[in-house]
Amino acid sequence: MKLTILGGGGFRVPLVYGALLQDHAEGRVTHVVLHDLDAGRLSAVTRVLAEQAAGVPDAPEVSATTDLDEALRGADFVFSAIRVGGLEGRANDERVALAEGVLGQETVGAGGIAYGLRTVPVAVDIARRVARLAPEAWVINFTNPAGLVTEAMSRHLGDRVIGICDSPVGLGRRIARVLGGNPKEAWIDYVGLNHLGWVRGLHIAGRDELPRLLADPDLLGSFEEGKLFGVDWLRSLGAIPNEYLHYYYFNREAVRAYQQAEKTRGAFLHDQQARFYAEMRNPDAPAWKVWDDTRAEREATYMAENRETAGAGERDEDDLSGGYEKVALALMRAIARDERTTLILNVRNRRTLSVLDTDAVIEVPCLVDANGAHPVTVEPLPDHATGLVCAVKAVEREVLSAADSGSRASAVKAFALHPLVDSVNVARRLVEGYTEVHPGLAYLR
Repeated sequence: MKLTILGGGGFRVPLVYGALLQDHAEGRVTHVVLHDLDAGRLSAVTRVLAEQAAGVPDAPEVSATTDLDEALRGADFVFSAIRVGGLEGRANDERVALAEGVLGQETVGAGGIAYGLRTVPVAVDIARRVARLAPEAWVINFTNPAGLVTEAMSRHLGDRVIGICDSPVGLGRRIARVLGGNPKEAWIDYVGLNHLGWVRGLHIAGRDELPRLLADPDLLGSFEEGKLFGVDWLRSLGAIPNEYLHYYYFNREAVRAYQQAEKTRGAFLHDQQARFYAEMRNPDAPAWKVWDDTRAEREATYMAENRETAGAGERDEDDLSGGYEKVALALMRAIARDERTTLILNVRNRRTLSVLDTDAVIEVPCLVDANGAHPVTVEPLPDHATGLVCAVKAVEREVLSAADSGSRASAVKAFALHPLVDSVNVARRLVEGYTEVHPGLAYLR
């Protein structure tokens, strides 16, 4: 089975390959094709994978190419993990937004809109090529903003593109662990959009244990989200929000923390990864060790500003192991082998949430089998969540409209309608600022 990874020179590719190395079942991936526009980054990652595979019998073959069509032909699965504009683009997204006093995070607020405007045209081109060159392939989208990009690709691939994120899985795992349950046996009642969802129940042995958690201040304050949001706010909500909702509920504090930070997250990662790829140009460098040391630093500093604002302290060691690659492999395995499972995924709504149309991509539990991912029926969202979901989905639709038409007015509207952008004039200045620093936005007119 052939797996193509777009963005194959990306730093997190060894996480995916490591998961593949642990998969010894019949019908597994035998050939991994890495595609990237940067041959140097491909070379660096290929070295890391070679050291990973040393001594592993029947490790999947790895090849690399800068030719997108070559990479796609004959693929059974395509992992799309591209970053249009690179980390320099992310750093610019943050800088332009913070200069206007609004959030520049890569998936939330102004930064997420800018990233989406750059990424959607490229993702749509990829979707069209997959439809032409590998029509039977399944596309698993890692690329942020994951829900928005998945929806853009679904207009050309239908249900054969599925978006993934490890945030809901990590949240459910932490709640189950605190409650003394086995995360693998828990049913997580989670619903929303990517990076905008809530756990409303967690069922262990058929019993919803979330009320017990919400009733116990000590338990509730003992894990990441309890520390991040505070016990009183979680009890007021009656649910546990995805960590990214911290940017909404504590926006002023988050923006101030990012403005005061020595570096934005994008700038930090840009410098960190530049050092990694530079070191990998040394043929004597121990590729795996250099990569693993860099990874540990990256994960330990994740959402550091938010945790500092909330006084949440350092991340628990159990939360430093990533997880999105495990979600991707579980999804791929379920489809390829018809091994039925349940995963929280980004898929077309169909009739799951009545407040959104059937084509809107949402993030909910799905039953997965050889025919793809099927969203599970969920209860309606409470009003406060419905308002946010509908507002952000309206913004995503304006981003898609701008990317499709090249309309600058639609881009301004996308920024202006976002709950975290507080002025139409700010929205206009954001579009001006982003088009100045991003050549990829020259299509807006």
